Amino acid sequence: MLRDVLVACLFGVLEGVTEWLPISSTGHLILLEDILSFPAREEVFDLFEVLIQLGAILAVAVLYWHRLNPFSRRKTPEERQGTFALWGKVALAVIPSVLAGLLLDDFLSAHLYRPAVVAGALIFYGVLFLLPERKKGVKTLHVEALSPKTAFFVGCFQVLSLVPGTSRSGSTILGGITLGLTRPAAAEFSFFLGIPTMLGAGLLKSVKFCRAGLSLTSREALLLASGTLCAFLVSLAAIRFLLDFVRRHSFAAFGVYRILLGIAVLARIIFT
Repeated sequence: MLRDVLVACLFGVLEGVTEWLPISSTGHLILLEDILSFPAREEVFDLFEVLIQLGAILAVAVLYWHRLNPFSRRKTPEERQGTFALWGKVALAVIPSVLAGLLLDDFLSAHLYRPAVVAGALIFYGVLFLLPERKKGVKTLHVEALSPKTAFFVGCFQVLSLVPGTSRSGSTILGGITLGLTRPAAAEFSFFLGIPTMLGAGLLKSVKFCRAGLSLTSREALLLASGTLCAFLVSLAAIRFLLDFVRRHSFAAFGVYRILLGIAVLARIIFT
């Protein structure tokens, strides 16, 4: 039992790190599950993947609670209005991925959740991260200054992350930078956009789990709780690290990591 809990915690730690760094959490989880089988039914693992993402999202809510809470008593009326406007942009940006997810979720799970697909996406987007950032005039310095139109187009980039190995944070950050956001602003909007995206994915998976007539044993519930807690705690550190990193560096280091990991995965597929 202890070994099973440790395995669940390992998955949670991996989620907490890779959800926010632009290196693909889903891709890493698929690769880890291919090497180290999760100690539960496949249906439970599908639910587990979503719940640990919710644990990661909870870290965003904790770290940005005041900024994202429009009802904070410490905010002026103008600040509350600005927070509602921010949530409106987030809601607008999430529309493309919601529609694509509802239409393609079953197809993607059945056909693309494979190590070879993950490897290809890791390498392709790794190369994009190595390309020099396009220099524009005045950049959007703060998420609050983001226009609704730009927010929507950043959300369109998030659709790319439905392919495992792409990275939700990576696609939205790349999209944000391409559309004129600074690296910190693009990273923060990616964090905020993840809240409704993952809540929606969690609700969808939970409904499917319940409609299938499935239930959790006490052992499986412990595994899910352990992994979710680890994802939350590790995410607190990962988010702080990424924001500090992007203020001083480009994403080239993540690009190199993605390419090397993708090559390693392809080599494992070929030679095993």
